[in-house]
Amino acid sequence: MTPHRRLLLGSTSRYRRELLDRLQVPFETAAPRFDETPLPGEAPSASAERLAIGKARSLAGRFPDALIIGADQVASCGGARLGKPGDHATAVKQLRALSGQSAQFDTAVALLDAASGRHESRVIGCRVAFRRLSDATIEAYLRKEQPYDCAGSAKAEGLGIALIERIETDDPTSLIGLPLIALSAMLARAGVPVL
Repeated sequence: MTPHRRLLLGSTSRYRRELLDRLQVPFETAAPRFDETPLPGEAPSASAERLAIGKARSLAGRFPDALIIGADQVASCGGARLGKPGDHATAVKQLRALSGQSAQFDTAVALLDAASGRHESRVIGCRVAFRRLSDATIEAYLRKEQPYDCAGSAKAEGLGIALIERIETDDPTSLIGLPLIALSAMLARAGVPVL
């Protein structure tokens, strides 16, 4: 890669921006314009991958010389999708439903070379087993962390870790929203070695 080749994170998520900062490579951010409505009957992992690729492609016209990172995460439990709660009441409802249960977080990352149109993508699954949660525990947690912008209503990178019994994944950063192990390998193949 030439020193002037742009690396663009197609996301407004502060969590993804903070994760990409860990790799210490220069990058910019831009908001993708892509319809995130799930398709009927679409599996969560397929949905996450389609959305990650779509987000990256939606920025190619505006940034034709860039390597564009797209990412998306779909969370589900018992066949039902878990969105971002947005408010306290919805977060309480989500955490009550997750008490003693396991949730699946499928996180996709895509790297698009806007100049050539070629892309690479990968989905990393993460299984999260939640402890049995009393209403008092749920209320105490939500008062302290207010994770209303996180699917599943728990920030594993913060105090939400106390709600979790076990995490099973090949890449712990996938749970936060950007699988850095997979992305580092993609960047290296695209001529942007992290080290």
